[in-house]
Amino acid sequence: MVSNLLLKLSRQLYTEEKERVSFVQSLLQPQPLPPAILWCRDYQPKPFSPLPPFPWQPDFTDRLPPDSRPGKHELHDQGYYYCLDLSSIFAASVLLAISTKVQVVFDLCAAPGGKAIFAWRLWHPEVLYANEVIAKRSWVLAANLKRCQITNYQMLQSDVEFLASRYVEEGDVVIVDAPCSGQSLLVKQEKNEGCFHPTMITRNAQRQRRILANAAKIVKEGGYLAYMTCTYSPEENEENVAWFLKRFPNFQPQTVPTLAEYQSHLTEIPCYRLMPQSYIGAGAFTVLLQRYD
Repeated sequence: MVSNLLLKLSRQLYTEEKERVSFVQSLLQPQPLPPAILWCRDYQPKPFSPLPPFPWQPDFTDRLPPDSRPGKHELHDQGYYYCLDLSSIFAASVLLAISTKVQVVFDLCAAPGGKAIFAWRLWHPEVLYANEVIAKRSWVLAANLKRCQITNYQMLQSDVEFLASRYVEEGDVVIVDAPCSGQSLLVKQEKNEGCFHPTMITRNAQRQRRILANAAKIVKEGGYLAYMTCTYSPEENEENVAWFLKRFPNFQPQTVPTLAEYQSHLTEIPCYRLMPQSYIGAGAFTVLLQRYD
């Protein structure tokens, strides 16, 4: 049975009935997703036969056949790569549009570690601050960074308001992979009760705005803020970006040419969505903002 709240969301996202049905079906009848890996160190010959990459995939990531089990391979235990959903690579790919030198990176909601490891692999910054305020999740983050032999990082376990006062304008790049209603978990065949409820969505949207407002204070002049979620609700995505740009007019959204075909149809702001009915990944929203003073 399709919940009324899911139908309401489908109507928010799409005007055409065919698109609504496709979206709802992808959540109610999820298909196995191809696994993906992010290589932390080079290894030859590769133990897997990757599928053709998408234009937005960096060369240190691989999309694997559905029957692959990279988490069971010995190279995983040895920290050669990190396993993640292809949607996470999609969201992080906005970072590839940054052409300036990156020395200091903050990942403010870093657990379990995929975006932090992506940024480290991309830039090898002088320092990577990986923050996770929830103790149980911070242990997972620490374990993944250690297993993948990430260097030049500092673990933080602080509220974003404290970080905003402690690291004023220090970040070349600040990543906010925000806590969200997690509607894409359904595509991964995981339970997530209440993820379509307005109270859940509103609570998350408010928390995300608080994180974004504090993250803005950490970005240095000319630096970047990358905002991303793994949910579909416009309130947590496009509407949050519009709110942020109105409150912080010194930030400007950046066009990412490799993601042009994924431009959100819900806004003219260059925001990008990977939707579950594409069957590429569980789904993601992403945007890159640059600070100009």
